[in-house]
Amino acid sequence: MWFRREKNKSALTDEELLQKYKASANAEYFSELFDRYIPLLYGVCLDYLRDEDRARDAVMQLFEDLLPKIFKYEIGVFRAWVYSVVKNHCLQIINREKKEIWVDFDTNVMESPEILNLFDEENGQNEQIEALNHCLEKLPDTQKISIQHFFMHDMSYVDIAEETGYTLSKVKSYIQNGKRNLKNCIDKQLA
Repeated sequence: MWFRREKNKSALTDEELLQKYKASANAEYFSELFDRYIPLLYGVCLDYLRDEDRARDAVMQLFEDLLPKIFKYEIGVFRAWVYSVVKNHCLQIINREKKEIWVDFDTNVMESPEILNLFDEENGQNEQIEALNHCLEKLPDTQKISIQHFFMHDMSYVDIAEETGYTLSKVKSYIQNGKRNLKNCIDKQLA
């Protein structure tokens, strides 16, 4: 009698493990595949959830959720797919808890001293303040509202997004573009 030995699970590719799991429903295959990506998944969860225990819990919950559901998905590259799934999983956790999403933006890019100084009336001269007010009125409403909330009302990106209904990325974009447009307009006004 001839016995064909199966490759060691750790020697199988991601795709082979996924195919074997879908064909046999043997959780050992999916467990082997999932274990390969635990450091990646934990890192993503830690970035979003900002707490080691919550990140560990999220990874464990993701495994439990995916084990029975993986059959429903057409997966090309497991690594890319699972990264997307874990990111969405974290965002769902955050939305359920109604927490702010902490995103690290480079403050050197986001808050240039020229613009920040213009919003500080103690440092500004009347001419600069008049130029600022004139140029603010020329901005598109989306940029003007975002700039006013951010600089004049000290609101965070998340607070602005909640207040206005804009997406977080749009708020960031409106503030960046608004600052650039303000700077250009003010430079022309004061020239």
